[in-house]
Amino acid sequence: MSHPPPDASTPDTAMSGTSTPVPAAAPAADSRMAAGTRSTLLGAMFLMATSAIGPGFITQTTTFTVQLGAAFAFAIALSILVDIALQLNVWRIIGVSGRRAQELGNLVLPGLGVAMAVLLAVGGLVFNIGNVSGTGLGTDAMFGLSPRIGGALSGALAIAVFLSRRAGVAMDRIVVVLGLAMITLTTYVAISSGPPVGEALQNVVLPEQVSFLAITTIIGGTIGGYIVYAGAHRLIDSGITGVDHVREITRASVVGILITGVMRTLLFLAILGVVDGGAPLDSASPAASAFSQAAGQVGLRVFGVVLWAAAITSVIGASYTVVSFLTSSTRTSERTRTVLVCSFIALSTVLFVLLGGAAPTNLLVFAGAFNGLLLPFGIAVLLWVGTRRADLLNGYAYPRWLLVVGWTAWLLTIYLAVNSVRPVIALLS
Repeated sequence: MSHPPPDASTPDTAMSGTSTPVPAAAPAADSRMAAGTRSTLLGAMFLMATSAIGPGFITQTTTFTVQLGAAFAFAIALSILVDIALQLNVWRIIGVSGRRAQELGNLVLPGLGVAMAVLLAVGGLVFNIGNVSGTGLGTDAMFGLSPRIGGALSGALAIAVFLSRRAGVAMDRIVVVLGLAMITLTTYVAISSGPPVGEALQNVVLPEQVSFLAITTIIGGTIGGYIVYAGAHRLIDSGITGVDHVREITRASVVGILITGVMRTLLFLAILGVVDGGAPLDSASPAASAFSQAAGQVGLRVFGVVLWAAAITSVIGASYTVVSFLTSSTRTSERTRTVLVCSFIALSTVLFVLLGGAAPTNLLVFAGAFNGLLLPFGIAVLLWVGTRRADLLNGYAYPRWLLVVGWTAWLLTIYLAVNSVRPVIALLS
């Protein structure tokens, strides 16, 4: 699943005993190494972003846009700021230490990393059932194919990605291409729906209504559970770690959040235009109904493509990241990781089929809210490493301002979680 970066070591002189210039091939090798690093960084950014942009993401955005209207813009803006503050810290701490999140947890307190892995695996499985459901619903909207059949075929396709000879490269390229496709197609629908952009902008600053459940849910749906760790673990597996890569890690962490922010904003505007126009939405599939209202049959097909792309990339991201929490970066063989990833996808697909080929809207919203409630736990462990365990950061002097930003955002997630407990429980009933 991973591909190590090319070896950067190049001899300065020939072995003949006489001084000779560096071979002409060295610049080309350096260029290939730089290109490989850029490709991996891009893949990590989109792996995180597309892991967030799944069926739950689309369902949550649609649900709260219908409930809150233009006021949902405030929740989106606040969530982006909190997401950036937290992911900046998570990626930098993991990247500089060169250790996965659960490995750091076990070093802070024996067994803590195990608890993190168990909670993440449970939340990841719930999310992944919804992801497979999304692939089935996407193929249904595109081709009229049965969701069960579409979901099963999509699960098989995801397994094929990880069985390919260069799975890491394949994963990086697939998430980038499909991520860009989702943004482009959703932009088209957002323009077609004619949303009240001015009203949305006004609500960013002066919201007509504030929903703690909405904010907690979309923060949980963007960086909750496995999502915040997806890209960071990808960088570790690719060898992009250490103090020398702080700049690249920082930039990638911010851009990954901005990609999800752009997609959520476009989706919000696309649905807001339909809701503001007074068009009725089908309660069984409000997002599909909104796309159809905005652009007719073309809109429905576009929705199918967007939902399928969002779902299949989330299946890939969720499975990869959950298994990275259940294995060791040094003691687990590549073959074992591949088998576990494929098994996780197969389990998610089978459970989806057994559930009747659909994931209820409340389940997808609950998954995001549940991950939002769990988010403070994992974030606190990593912020503690940045604050008190400099020995795990290879001598790196962690910026105090960044810790202040991180802990402040963490306190906000605690406040949001406390205020969202009752609404989250109500979702189950």
